[in-house]
Amino acid sequence: MKAKDKKRKYIFFTLKNIIIFSIAVISIFYIIIFYHYYFGENTVYATEVTAPVEELKISQAEKINIDTYVENNAKEGVKEEYTVEEVELEYMTKYRNNASLPKGVLQVTQEGREGKQQITTKKTYQNDELINEEQVSAKITKAAVDKIVEVGTGSGSSNYEVKVGDTVYVTSDRLSVMVDPDENSQKIATLAKDDELKVLEIQGEWYRIRCGTTIGYVKIEATTHKNYNQETEIKNNTTNTSTPEKSGTELKSTLSFDMALNKPSGLTLEQFKKVLTDDKDKNKIFEQNAEYFYYIEKQYNINGVFVAAVGIHESSWGTSKIAKEKYNLFGYGAYDSNPYNGAYSFSNYSECIDLIARVFVKYYINPAGTSIYGGETASGKYYNGPTLTGINTKYATDKNWANGVYTHMKYLYNKL
Repeated sequence: MKAKDKKRKYIFFTLKNIIIFSIAVISIFYIIIFYHYYFGENTVYATEVTAPVEELKISQAEKINIDTYVENNAKEGVKEEYTVEEVELEYMTKYRNNASLPKGVLQVTQEGREGKQQITTKKTYQNDELINEEQVSAKITKAAVDKIVEVGTGSGSSNYEVKVGDTVYVTSDRLSVMVDPDENSQKIATLAKDDELKVLEIQGEWYRIRCGTTIGYVKIEATTHKNYNQETEIKNNTTNTSTPEKSGTELKSTLSFDMALNKPSGLTLEQFKKVLTDDKDKNKIFEQNAEYFYYIEKQYNINGVFVAAVGIHESSWGTSKIAKEKYNLFGYGAYDSNPYNGAYSFSNYSECIDLIARVFVKYYINPAGTSIYGGETASGKYYNGPTLTGINTKYATDKNWANGVYTHMKYLYNKL
């Protein structure tokens, strides 16, 4: 190659390199401008702080152990759970005076029939332990039918006891005949009011009867016999409310904190009226409804003084807003979070007294399977013994509830 050609090639490569270098420099320049334009505004620069130290808000991040925080939060964590279940809807009991019946006689003219309702319950857990349970809503899916009881207010009395071979009559609007003496057994027929029945056998709360060609079991409380010892024929059922009177001393000797409450107190109607007539009863609620605490003893085998003491304790002798406006002496249905709106409303105090007695008998004071009123058996869902302590376990969140109720029981018994 000639020297001149080599010189030209050298110059060519030099100019080429200069051009490439220039392009690279320009590209870098624009990249820098682009970066500062889009990202430079977010740059934070340290500045001198002139505020006093005590006015500064210092982050606590360095003082918190994250693992410890998460662990403590898990331990203290509370969770809620909602459940929906279909439960029985208790029927109400209506009492009506009947002067054509002898005094001291109760006659069922309409059998109560339970309905169904859907209950939504909120359960609160802490550390997977149930700490609170609260009913938040109820929806009736099948209406209940009231029980109607006629109370004899006429002259005379009847102590007649039905025997095998006697004829009895249906007193309720309708009466189911069952295969076995059990509320849940198969129904084979339905009888009407005044149907004539032949008693074949007596088993506790049930008669085995014959009506025409039908043979089965019926509830005793919905039947009556004709008492030929009276001057006129008077229909009476077998629920007789006559009670031999015991002295105050004898009755008080049965009182104790651990007494079984699934037995009647033994007070007569007059004694119930005596102990429930009190100056503390400013609205005369307990005085005017004393007879119903007596009637629940006769029908449901429960201590009526205990039930009255619960009502006194829960309603402050009938002065609470729920007692006065909803005829609810027991705060039945009231939950701690919203007591007034949750509490059931009743038409009168007798409904409330009768219902709470059946609730105690069915769920609290008798073990599951126990034969109770009307041929039914106890659920025993909240049974922890038939005593105040046993009832307190599930009935009230207040751990001192049993002591409060017993204080009122002693007060009433001491008035005998």
